[in-house]
Amino acid sequence: MKKLQNSLYITRQETYVHKERETIVIKQGKEKLLQVPAHSVGALYCFGQVMVSPPLMGYCGESGIGLAFFSERGRFLGRLQGRQSGNVFLRKAQYQASEKSALEIGKLIVAAKIQSSRSVLRRRLRNHGPEQEVKKAVKHLGSCLRNVESFDSLDQVRGTEGDAAATYFRVFNYLILPEVQDEFTFEGRNRRPPRDPVNAMLSFLYAVIGQDISSALQGVGLDPQVGFLHADRPGRDSLAQDLLEEFRAYLADRLVLSLINRKQIKDKDFILEASGAVRMKDDARKTLLTSLQERKQEEISHPFLKEKVPIGLLPHVQAMLLARHLRGDLECYPPFLAR
Repeated sequence: MKKLQNSLYITRQETYVHKERETIVIKQGKEKLLQVPAHSVGALYCFGQVMVSPPLMGYCGESGIGLAFFSERGRFLGRLQGRQSGNVFLRKAQYQASEKSALEIGKLIVAAKIQSSRSVLRRRLRNHGPEQEVKKAVKHLGSCLRNVESFDSLDQVRGTEGDAAATYFRVFNYLILPEVQDEFTFEGRNRRPPRDPVNAMLSFLYAVIGQDISSALQGVGLDPQVGFLHADRPGRDSLAQDLLEEFRAYLADRLVLSLINRKQIKDKDFILEASGAVRMKDDARKTLLTSLQERKQEEISHPFLKEKVPIGLLPHVQAMLLARHLRGDLECYPPFLAR
């Protein structure tokens, strides 16, 4: 099993990141903010005005360290891609499967997403008592889950995925505890730009986790842009977006809800701009990323492998399982089923 390495999230503005012997150094002006062993770093995420030295870029590409750039508010801008690993036969199998097996794999991914969303709602019912609207949503998601298996077209699968997502987010506000609803309310999913704090955090985490998945796919030799559920589009990592569906509710949504309900993030941690967009302040972004990194260190029993796996390695595990399926070692792709 691959070792879980650290991810560095660089959010302080006007910083400079470079390689010094066998370490990675982060500086702001003449002040050294951090110095860590290079071999312990698996990914660098740079937000806003962060400069990376050319030698460090070369080292990242050569060593397979993920290097991604985001705007200050978390919009993905680009990433450095090193030498492609894996072999051409795996990618050929992927391209063929995207034409011949897209329905089969897409159904599995959507079923896993619906199951994960349903689990989040069920946790609310277990921990805080029955709520009629949430119970209705759980029942409807169960119906969507049963329907997916019988579909014979991707359009049907995508339609049900959209219906399930709309149902889930329709009751998402019930997952926010009453004592914090004077600060945080959720009236529906919105993005580009997000217009409330909850959506700002969700979009930010989806972007970061999506890059983790893209790096994991490249690490096993798959092409992140050729997917099964999401249609091919220039510049979009469709396969990474496919696998992200398995982790949205389990990793991103639950983390956002925990931070809100525990009052670790408050409404004063956000800025409302004249355009109506809402963005996080630096401290809120740091809290969110620190919490994500801590969550990645936690171990769970993988439902398919039946062994302990750090949550941060789940994208790598799912990429590996997908590659094994495409090579013919597994009869079908086993998506991550959250409990």
